[in-house]
Amino acid sequence: MKTLLSIALLAVAPLAGKDLPEDLPINKIQVIGSHNSYKKAIDPVLFKLFQQRDSVNANKIDYAHVPLAEQLDMGLLNLEIDIYADEKGGRYAHPKGLEWAKGQAPYDPDGVMQQPGFKILHIPDLDFRSDALTLERCLAGLRSWSAQHPDHYPVFITLEAKDEISHKALTEPEPFTPVLFDELDKVLVEGLGKERLITPDMVRGQYPTLESAVLSGNWPALKAARGRFLFILDDHDQKRDMYIAGHPSLKGRILFVNADPGTPEAATMIRNTPIVPEIRTLVEKGYIVRTRADADTKEARMNDKTDFIAACNSGAQIITTDYYRKSTSFKSDYVVSFEGGNKYLRLNPVLGRGR
Repeated sequence: MKTLLSIALLAVAPLAGKDLPEDLPINKIQVIGSHNSYKKAIDPVLFKLFQQRDSVNANKIDYAHVPLAEQLDMGLLNLEIDIYADEKGGRYAHPKGLEWAKGQAPYDPDGVMQQPGFKILHIPDLDFRSDALTLERCLAGLRSWSAQHPDHYPVFITLEAKDEISHKALTEPEPFTPVLFDELDKVLVEGLGKERLITPDMVRGQYPTLESAVLSGNWPALKAARGRFLFILDDHDQKRDMYIAGHPSLKGRILFVNADPGTPEAATMIRNTPIVPEIRTLVEKGYIVRTRADADTKEARMNDKTDFIAACNSGAQIITTDYYRKSTSFKSDYVVSFEGGNKYLRLNPVLGRGR
């Protein structure tokens, strides 16, 4: 089965990133990026304790990433960032995990977690080490990198606004509110500058709705998208609807959303399971879809690229992985990249050049 899928993938032979025409709309490319891109490894002392108590779930989060700027330097064109609200500051400044296991490396020596503002981490008290502890610092780093590489290809960033209570023993997150989502938009604009953003208003243009613009192919071309970032809110139901409220077709908003097809805000969609025919249908209609090549370290441990190959062939424009390089936690040859010149960018195999 895997051999047949591999043959199907190779038969597509799409153009590598360096060969892409500048007038190509951004929905006609396919990129590889990272999942939970900010995540550093749990300190070995704490991880060992967690593994002893819950080896199954410990294995699922036994991965880590190189710094964000290094990922971008490698050519990755998607990042995923989890944000937690912290209006007063200090909510996540003293992770309980530091007390559960002694002898860990220092955490937050600069005290930035005491400051008000959005924080970046995976799981409070347990998986809290991050390349950029605050969204403000993260955006400053992205802006600096972009300024050093002004002609870079567009970078897609999924943002998940996290406020679920994952376990009663962990710090309770602050709930997101309409005011906090307004603040999030403001922070993104101030952090990067609007000239570095691709926004729903830009894509909608003179069309009556964002979806009608997308279905008409009004995504910007690569030339116009260079040096910019496109943000997608990776949430659904209540938080997504909260972000949309008062902003039909996302008018005035900064983030795109994980919208349902047929709604005015439909432009970008999250489909985590790549082996579903729906993705190809959505891509052919003009939507931008993000899917995953692997999850919970399972594929890497089995060295199984079935989902990655399915993701490639689905035409999903954004494919995320935890393994753009081999695991440093366990022995495996599993690594995700495209064949050919550009390992993380190519012509979309479903839409192609002239569709």
